[in-house]
Amino acid sequence: MMALHYPAWGELKVVELPRPTLLDGEVLVRISACGICGSELETFRENSARRTPPLTMGHEFCGYIEDAGSARNGWHKGDHVIPHALIHCGQCTPCLRGETNLCRKRQVFGMHRSGGFGEYVAVPEQVLISWPDGVPASTAIFAEPLANGINALQCGPSSRKSRVVVIGAGPMGLMCVCAAKQLYESTVVISDVIQERLNAATTLGANLAVNVSRQDLASEVRNYWNEGQAEFVVDAVGSEETKRLSLELVEPGGTVVWLGLHEDAIQLNSYALTLEQKCVFGSYSGSFHQFRQAAKLLASGALVTSWATRYALKDGEAGFRDMLAGKGNKIKGILQLDEQVANF
Repeated sequence: MMALHYPAWGELKVVELPRPTLLDGEVLVRISACGICGSELETFRENSARRTPPLTMGHEFCGYIEDAGSARNGWHKGDHVIPHALIHCGQCTPCLRGETNLCRKRQVFGMHRSGGFGEYVAVPEQVLISWPDGVPASTAIFAEPLANGINALQCGPSSRKSRVVVIGAGPMGLMCVCAAKQLYESTVVISDVIQERLNAATTLGANLAVNVSRQDLASEVRNYWNEGQAEFVVDAVGSEETKRLSLELVEPGGTVVWLGLHEDAIQLNSYALTLEQKCVFGSYSGSFHQFRQAAKLLASGALVTSWATRYALKDGEAGFRDMLAGKGNKIKGILQLDEQVANF
């Protein structure tokens, strides 16, 4: 099979690799399309040990079953499927709570095992869902990212989500906009330094798009809500600056979710957090339930994906490096691995 392979630090090559061998309970999925995730871009750029070469990355993919192997749950050759990015054990305490994204034994495609940047992937059948009819491959791959957005919006004990701020209009920030609008009918303010990303956020329903290269987000939020603050803030960037800003933008008793992973160690003043009883939550991926919820939203036509850029597999390295540069309309890259897929 052909794959966009990560053979060594700093290298990407389209090469021929052996087809995966199936283990018990796995099916062989012929990949139709696979999204290029920001986490893959970040770890590639930083030579992070989270993804150590040699490796075939990719965890946002859809396709059809080429070989049903020893599947026992009704899957058959030819079934169109979307695998969840996380393989959960189903037995640990988080899994039993339904928080499969926090599984203590979780494995991630394209991290702990081969992923969707190749033509075929061996997939445990328990992480498969049906690919909804009428949803093109370039939309189906957003089930996993949108589950991330759903999880972020569902963090915390508060139901107050009528006034939402999303910091960062990259793919994850855009998924949070979609989740906020579709699930909670929130009024959403979003910020970024790239106008094309803000334009994409507007197509997804953002009510106010703030270009922070020339506008101050805190001032724009105060003006927009008549000196009010957000009830719910998602930091989809994750820098020291944006984490501090997220705490400034939220009202007393409000909720802040840290989703982005741009910087780890930070300094912040904690008194405002304590004295104003603000809640800060981390958000990681999405549960299998939220993954199903995301697929239903995609089937309803909730997500416009015209802002994503498609690449043939042979152009995969160029696509990856386009997304690393992140200029203009290079917001989200999608690899097309099956040239025969209709309505890509």
